[in-house]
Amino acid sequence: MDGSVDEERRKFEEAKKNLETWKDEIEKLGKRRQELLDKLQRYQAELEAKRAESIKLKQKFKIYVQIPDTEVKFRGQNKEELEDNSQPIRGVFAISQRPTVPLQGGQALITFEEETVASQILKIAKCSVSCDSLSVDVKPQTVTMDPAVKFEVHLDVSRKELKVSNIPPSMSDERMKDRLEMSFSRPSRGGGEVESVEYDKNTGTGQITFLHSRVAESLALRGSYHVHLDSEVNVQVGHIYKYQLRKFQTFCGSPKRTILLDDIKDIGDEEDLQDHLEIHFQKPSNYGGEIETIKYISRGKALQAFFLCEDTPKMDD
Repeated sequence: MDGSVDEERRKFEEAKKNLETWKDEIEKLGKRRQELLDKLQRYQAELEAKRAESIKLKQKFKIYVQIPDTEVKFRGQNKEELEDNSQPIRGVFAISQRPTVPLQGGQALITFEEETVASQILKIAKCSVSCDSLSVDVKPQTVTMDPAVKFEVHLDVSRKELKVSNIPPSMSDERMKDRLEMSFSRPSRGGGEVESVEYDKNTGTGQITFLHSRVAESLALRGSYHVHLDSEVNVQVGHIYKYQLRKFQTFCGSPKRTILLDDIKDIGDEEDLQDHLEIHFQKPSNYGGEIETIKYISRGKALQAFFLCEDTPKMDD
């Protein structure tokens, strides 16, 4: 009887000990889980910050420009191109963004003819400019241009491949490929001998590769084409373009001949004050020199100065 009680007590103590061990393990797991959750929240916050920074940089380096119409003169094909018309039409476009500087009210930009003059003025903490019976203090500062980019876009236009879109998913993939090949093989509709067909049911698009060039070019100019599926269907057709971005460069810096005058108080007419600034900074006695360009704007206005070449800025509202 006593032996049975001792055995029960031993089992109870062992179970109690195991329970304490499990509690410790559960507590450790709980702490570990909390550590992982805290780490996850920290990483998520970092990820959101990086995404916000990425969006900001994308917006900063987006280029909005209206490219003017340009007359292009085609002189014909050279001998090499005539022998092999299967080569794609190639074009290279060089894009160069001009460096810019925002000019706020109460500021002026001055470009000197000599770099040494600009460097001398920048050593002066404050300049006092005489304006008739008054004087105005201005602070010379180094100009920091916004980051700019330049790159090349290499464009290939296929002579033998044709993009097809707006294809209704009305049959199996293999059957669709057969119908597309038959439709685009008809010379009576402007087609030609087909080399291969690709079809993507998910996007409703396809690609037709013709054996000979010129067929794809001719059909792409139409913009649409009738194909026979379960019935006559009008699909969209167009050129296949391949783009490559090359020689992408970002750059920023400070123009050596241009300085910024800041903290200029409005004490009269904008043009009169600009004339006084020009007179002051042309005098060698004021450490000045010959001025190439100058622009001052009064408070409440803003301009964008972009640099055409070297240090010569042009103002744009």
